[in-house]
Amino acid sequence: MFYAIPLEHRPSWRNPPWMTVLLIVVNMVVFWGPQRSEENTRDRAATFYVGSPLPAIEVPRFVAWLEETGDKHLKDARAMQKAGNHRMLLRWMEQEDDFQQRLKAPRFVPPEDPQYADWTSARRQYEARLPAPFTRKWAQSYAKDAEPNPVTLLTATFLHGSTGHLIGNMVFLFLFGFSVELALGRSAYLAFYLLGGVGGSLLAGWAYAGTGSYGLGASGAVSALMGMYAVLYRLRRVRFFYQLFFYFNYVTAPALILLPIWIANELLQHWLSGRGVAYMAHLGGLVTGASLMALTMLLRKKPLEVPVTQDVAQEEDGFDTHVANAQRLAQGMQFEKALTQWRAAAKLRPQDQPVLSAWFKTALLWPEGEDFHRAARRIFRLQAHDAATLNFQHTSYRTYLDKAKPGARLQPEDMARLSRRFARAQQWGDAEKLFNALHKTAPAHPELGETLGMLVSALCHAGRREQAAAFEPQLQQLAPGSAGLQMLRGR
Repeated sequence: MFYAIPLEHRPSWRNPPWMTVLLIVVNMVVFWGPQRSEENTRDRAATFYVGSPLPAIEVPRFVAWLEETGDKHLKDARAMQKAGNHRMLLRWMEQEDDFQQRLKAPRFVPPEDPQYADWTSARRQYEARLPAPFTRKWAQSYAKDAEPNPVTLLTATFLHGSTGHLIGNMVFLFLFGFSVELALGRSAYLAFYLLGGVGGSLLAGWAYAGTGSYGLGASGAVSALMGMYAVLYRLRRVRFFYQLFFYFNYVTAPALILLPIWIANELLQHWLSGRGVAYMAHLGGLVTGASLMALTMLLRKKPLEVPVTQDVAQEEDGFDTHVANAQRLAQGMQFEKALTQWRAAAKLRPQDQPVLSAWFKTALLWPEGEDFHRAARRIFRLQAHDAATLNFQHTSYRTYLDKAKPGARLQPEDMARLSRRFARAQQWGDAEKLFNALHKTAPAHPELGETLGMLVSALCHAGRREQAAAFEPQLQQLAPGSAGLQMLRGR
């Protein structure tokens, strides 16, 4: 799983993205209106079904049909039948169009069957309680013999399967949509959004034809916005938050580089995952949106204005300029002037490790200077928790401790933070020294107990119980209810 969210740009409320807001409202009204009403009515009908004679008659026949057709989920169906989970089995059997055709056949329950009268009466009452079809009617059908219904290529993009499905799509619609809307204008933006949704539906219809399921959701149209966004910003460096499986971080990169990454991700998910998510609709939307935006930018005589808020544009320009100047000055051996440029760049991007490293190394030429102390503090306050960052912080800490003149100037909060981080990195000696320094210089610090508890827990996890036990009296005093103390006592 991979996704990336742009962080640099914010909507301009002087020219609000009303079309993006309208699309979000329409999606929400459809879901919380007719879709939710249909679902509630269907739930009431299911309650009647479970309490009627129908499960005893239909469920065994449905399980037998699954066995007859060689369904790979037969084992799950038998487990549900044994557990009496008739509501879930009802939802399942109603999604199997082939079984529904068999259920409506004259001989599904023969008239001579003793259960025939009960079945026909209960089935008639159940069907009378069912709502008029809405979601299935306007969703895109992937059934084998589904009649062509072009309108569902579009209507399916305004339907959703759950609240989480809706909210996820609407968040991404807003994050990418407002920038694209401000660049294209409301009319062209709406047209491209709808065309992107249709493009996603077309590829999904080809990829999933004959699977018997159905497609719905705005993700194809939203993916089209993502494709448009990548082409719109092209090589402009944009700051993104990204997640790759369980790892997440921030990266500043050209927007266009995300397009092939997104495409590769959708293909990989399609090949490796099941059919619960229509990844081909995402891919179709990405390709459609990117193509539409590229064609628009090629045909327009006047270039599109890329919507970047003024303060962000100034920040990006200033950062790149400071970094370039610092590198040029360093190559010319003008290190004092380069130091000023690194300081300015670090002020703009306080979490940028390469910049902080360059500032720190340049300031090392003047270990008694204020820049050396300030650069060290910035490094110690980095937020990332990955192994590379921990190693960078520890190496910088050792250098700072050794070179700072007249001596290191560590704040109590930095001591606490570094002690915990070094314990996580198994740098036991420095973690213990920092805790002792914190305890000596700030005995009432609010993070003192938490810091010692984390150090003790880390030691226990690493099999150093004897070393951890030496802290038991202090831990009992500072954090008597901590997990570290419980570990020491074998709980």
